[in-house]
Amino acid sequence: MRFMVITKATAESEAGVLPTTEDFDTMGSFIQEMVDAGVLLDAGGLQPSAHGVRIHFDGDARTVVDGPFTETKELIAGYYLVEMKSLEECVEWFKRCPVQRPGAGAPTDLEIRRVFHADDFGEEFTAEQREAVAKRRATVAGTN
Repeated sequence: MRFMVITKATAESEAGVLPTTEDFDTMGSFIQEMVDAGVLLDAGGLQPSAHGVRIHFDGDARTVVDGPFTETKELIAGYYLVEMKSLEECVEWFKRCPVQRPGAGAPTDLEIRRVFHADDFGEEFTAEQREAVAKRRATVAGTN
């Protein structure tokens, strides 16, 4: 099973406060553990919302809204894409995630969401559609 683990933004991350050398070392050790265990597929941090935009869709109309966005608790600061045997295994891994320096302010949240698998869609997702998705993934992975 694949899971997206989302790190929620904080006032500090939205202000563009960058990690310290120690933060990079600590997080790097945790990430290396996942690499060594073969469960990490991808990970990354995101720039503050002040550097982003939102596209609002209303029928045929498209409206682009520049950041920053006000609801920090609803924003994403980073992500991990992992492959684990179960949600429980993923939770156990990420309970150890060093997401915040001691005394760095407000608590930080991680959100874990399972990524859909072709089998989750049932009969509505045809064999041809499954094959097309598999071909696109192979192309993106550079194996096609």
